[in-house]
Amino acid sequence: MAQPLITRSNLVEGRILQRYKRFLADVTLPDGSVVTAHTTNTGSMKTCWEPGDRVLLEPAANPDRKLKWTWLACERSGAWVGVETGIPNRVVAEAARQGRIPGLPGLRDVKTEVKYGAERSRIDVFARDAQGREVYIEVKNTTLKEGPWATFPDAVTERGAKHLRELQAMVARGQVAAIAFFVHRTDVDRFDAARDIDPAYATELDRAAEAGVHTLPLQVRLDAQRNPEGTWTLSWDLGGLLPWIRR
Repeated sequence: MAQPLITRSNLVEGRILQRYKRFLADVTLPDGSVVTAHTTNTGSMKTCWEPGDRVLLEPAANPDRKLKWTWLACERSGAWVGVETGIPNRVVAEAARQGRIPGLPGLRDVKTEVKYGAERSRIDVFARDAQGREVYIEVKNTTLKEGPWATFPDAVTERGAKHLRELQAMVARGQVAAIAFFVHRTDVDRFDAARDIDPAYATELDRAAEAGVHTLPLQVRLDAQRNPEGTWTLSWDLGGLLPWIRR
């Protein structure tokens, strides 16, 4: 079996009390103390957590940082949900380097955060394929759960629709473009756009797929292991693609 694409060790468990001011979460540690952790996810985080859920925190590498912890994941009814929004881009970029993105094998010359397009976006992952074509991959952290579906977005996103237009323009130029929905939870088995939350985005996604943009609902393997000394290790890998089943 291939090694995980990314691993984070020396994590500490706790129980979440509340999330507030978008960036902050209060967590009770096993010794009863309460700490405030940084959350990188500024979205609504609907269906990602409830008070009392187990969470995993990463201690800050910089001892001078004001917030000493970062919230990485939450356990919901026995399944793990990833809430750190920097992880998806790093996982997909590493998968591209190793030729392990389902539906896009054999990529090379992988770069991240490359400027492109008429609307001056930054593509999350840029590469070239075996034919030398440019490959543009937009990555979306996907955590909203609606029944067995993982859906995106969890709020109206005009910026997301702009990204879809840029990807279609790249296909029209003869290049390769993909929208990678990084399904950052392990308790769903299918994908669709959140059509009731942002109908315009759903329409644009359908249009992009018809135009030849690869739609990749990436099944994320998020594995949490408790170590003998009491800390935790999280690892990320990619499985196949979840089926895109329109609701």
